[in-house]
Amino acid sequence: MNRNISTFIACESEYEQSDIVLFGVPFDGTASFRPGTRFGPSAIRNESFGIETYSPYSDRDLTDIKVFDGGDLDIPFGNPKKVLDIIEEYTDGLLCDGKIPLMIGGEHLITLGAVKAVLKKYPDLHIIHFDAHTDLRDEYLGEELTHAGVIKQIWNLVGDGKIYQFGIRSGERQEFEFAKSHTYLTKFDLSGFEKAVESLRGKPVYFTLDLDVLDPSVFCGTGTTEAGGITYKELVSAILQLDRLNIVGADINELSPHYDQSGASTAVACKTVREVLLQLKANR
Repeated sequence: MNRNISTFIACESEYEQSDIVLFGVPFDGTASFRPGTRFGPSAIRNESFGIETYSPYSDRDLTDIKVFDGGDLDIPFGNPKKVLDIIEEYTDGLLCDGKIPLMIGGEHLITLGAVKAVLKKYPDLHIIHFDAHTDLRDEYLGEELTHAGVIKQIWNLVGDGKIYQFGIRSGERQEFEFAKSHTYLTKFDLSGFEKAVESLRGKPVYFTLDLDVLDPSVFCGTGTTEAGGITYKELVSAILQLDRLNIVGADINELSPHYDQSGASTAVACKTVREVLLQLKANR
């Protein structure tokens, strides 16, 4: 593989030398309200040079780790199934080479493709899901493959007791009822996250972060904002606990940069990518 010319800050290592591979999926083909997450990965890379490589939160620096930025996958916008197949195949390759994948989106449906690949290598896979939305619909407007049902599709693969959901404050009644018996769902905030981390120690974990878990006052650059979200300080505090887990894959999704002309939401996304990258390396 060749390094992408436009990289996230400090993610300039050669593929063979890298522990982590960052890659983007500019897909928003099932957006049900306001599209635009296809522009997220490029905005995150471009604006990453407005932040420092050093994290005062974790006292770690991106220059101390080796990350390969593989750029954005070439995907067809009108074919969600094919997009998921492309993500799965690409992630398969990374895992075979012993890399930790960190995918940036793009809409939340893309998580399904990566999870399918990771699950093949780690059959006892558990999911940590930060989001404003349940994402547990069986279908949306007759379609099964949508961002509104991505966690339900993942549940179909991993089964009961494997999915931990936090920050959830929007969804249909049926979704919340389903979660009572099939997932561990925490409404509104990150209460109980530390306890979940303790229960998951030693197990393979995939971390999926929908940035709309944040309150719109912090992060308004997304397609479906939901009032009553968490603060950035709460999010970072949770991310710092990931170094206690065996994170075998992760993604950060749902930035629509043009809905926040100030650029603040993109800056938040950049900082979040930095913090997650540093925790992925820390748990090795």
